[in-house]
Amino acid sequence: MITDQEEKFNKAIASLDEKYQVQDVFNKFIALFPEDWKKHKITYSKFNRSKQFGKTIPLPKPEVSLKKMIQVWMMKNKK
Repeated sequence: MITDQEEKFNKAIASLDEKYQVQDVFNKFIALFPEDWKKHKITYSKFNRSKQFGKTIPLPKPEVSLKKMIQVWMMKNKK
């Protein structure tokens, strides 16, 4: 989970041109907040290692989950 994600997404979008897509925001987020991206990936890998043998819990990769968070946020804040 990314703390203050709304504020961070706003900062990422503010530094982009008027026309942007989810991938643009994703790339800018990683460039502006590398520590948050690192924590997000670490959380994913910890969860993957903690699963019990034989039990699978579908969990999207960190890239997919962050893009989904951005997409949901963009739809919510559409102007």
